[in-house]
Amino acid sequence: MKDQVEFFFAYLCYERNYSPHTLINYRRDLEEFERYLKAGKSRTIKLALIDHITIRDFLGHLVAKGNQKRSVARKLASLRSFFRFLHERGELTSNPAQLVATPKQPKRMPRFLSIHQIEELLSLPDLNSIRGKRDSAILEILYGTGIRVGELITLDLGSVSLGEGLLRVFGKGRKERIVPFGKPALKSLRRYLPVRNRIVRKKKTFQLEEALFVNLRGGRLTSRSVQRVLKGYVSQSSVAFLAHPHLLRHSFATHLLNNGADLRSIQELLGHKNLSTTQKYTHLSVGELVKIYRASHPKA
Repeated sequence: MKDQVEFFFAYLCYERNYSPHTLINYRRDLEEFERYLKAGKSRTIKLALIDHITIRDFLGHLVAKGNQKRSVARKLASLRSFFRFLHERGELTSNPAQLVATPKQPKRMPRFLSIHQIEELLSLPDLNSIRGKRDSAILEILYGTGIRVGELITLDLGSVSLGEGLLRVFGKGRKERIVPFGKPALKSLRRYLPVRNRIVRKKKTFQLEEALFVNLRGGRLTSRSVQRVLKGYVSQSSVAFLAHPHLLRHSFATHLLNNGADLRSIQELLGHKNLSTTQKYTHLSVGELVKIYRASHPKA
């Protein structure tokens, strides 16, 4: 199985251009499946002998361990991709994972911040400090463009056009898109870039590091670092729930929709492959309309 897994990852990386984050998740899922197969006395890791019942038992094992339905569904998706790859290569006569139903997912509405909460959050970084100038630019870009954190940390200096107010972003599958940003984000970038350049020169990483957002050691920021940045500011704010960077993406999309942007435009800005992914925000918009109606109509 090991050789097939390595061929599979070479295919995902070089032919499908999957992101490093996605590759890590796929590898983790397949390694967990392999450990499950090896743990049972009567289990086999001969791929030709693995059937849909084996995979269904594995999913039951995950549920018994306390895995959430969303996590179980992702692991099943990883197995489907792997076995489909082997089937298309002619190494298997069928894809056993295709016969296993995806666990039904609970419908969860994405949380978002109100405009007042966004304004509060964006006002928190200390603009007199190096860290504050950087963090302000991070928050303004995340909310002002709706890009993913994984897209933010891969931005290079060459990804930004200050004159045109545009970002060149590489999303899922390394698909490129151009995203506009507004005056607040532009102002924060102009304030941050001189600081950023001083950091990398001082740390002597300027010949190596093209990253737009760097840590105080002059290296590229990680997703976890950005999560910590947001968590720190949320803890200082009036937001009463646990926040993550995707919260700013949800807020970006919801505020656009509530202010009249059409769904297709939002889909393009977010980099969603399917319109159905973007349509979840219509439910949020309807909820906002209901709230306005009940607050304003005399017969509500």
